Amino acid sequence: MTKLIDSHHHLWTFNEAEFSWLETSLQKSFLAEDLESTLADTGVTQSIAVQARCSLEENDFLIAQAAETDLICGIVGWADLRSDDVSEVLDRLAAQPLMKGIREITQGAADEEFLANDAFDRGVDLLAARGLSYDLLIFEDQLDVADAFVGRHENLPIVLDHCAKPSVRADVFPEAWAKGIRQIAQHENLCCKLSGLVTEVRDGSACKAELFQPYFDTVLEAFGPERIMFGSDWPVSLGATPYASWLETVLSLTSSLSEPEQEMIFRGSAERFYRV
Repeated sequence: MTKLIDSHHHLWTFNEAEFSWLETSLQKSFLAEDLESTLADTGVTQSIAVQARCSLEENDFLIAQAAETDLICGIVGWADLRSDDVSEVLDRLAAQPLMKGIREITQGAADEEFLANDAFDRGVDLLAARGLSYDLLIFEDQLDVADAFVGRHENLPIVLDHCAKPSVRADVFPEAWAKGIRQIAQHENLCCKLSGLVTEVRDGSACKAELFQPYFDTVLEAFGPERIMFGSDWPVSLGATPYASWLETVLSLTSSLSEPEQEMIFRGSAERFYRV
């Protein structure tokens, strides 16, 4: 493969008020220069920066960081999709060439707050016409409401972040999660990021390919390589494993696939979805 794209990473200037949720080892700033040093010699030549804060200032921060490096080819920003002025906000964001999509922190949120909220639906409906996609962030127990949500927005490109964050264990496989993945994958406008799994390991198992194999197999069967994209979730993922180790794991998981299938997962799906 001549070019790899990381479809999901974050950047931040650390402050206690906004990033107290980070574990101690990650309570520092991660900026464009850190991204460049991390990706050096990995084969990853482009990346998608994804919002970590729910504020309009986050969009400006990521745009400024992207100006510091050639690595960032797209940004997934934030907007209050339930607000009365969301149309004007999205117009401004869509005018930014690197702004590719919007994400809301819906993981763990009550259904009525976002994914079953009429005002939120109306805001989401405005994205496609502006050339923006939507990143769907949920926990595994939200797959049912997410399935209905995706079904209401079938004309919008949506990507499921972190495979819906299943609980990863060596001796217990989450069959309910697998069933939900197979169900939600029936929506052809939905892709899936092969990312974020290392931080969902719940039994202390080493982050090796064999641990993630049944999870990958489930996602591969449900979505196919043309709707799966590699992502790191760096630097959050550093709490569980180094960047190069996760990349090596995904390379191992995909090693039995054909070269065109591997290229879809490591480049083609992200290129198409984020229009880069």
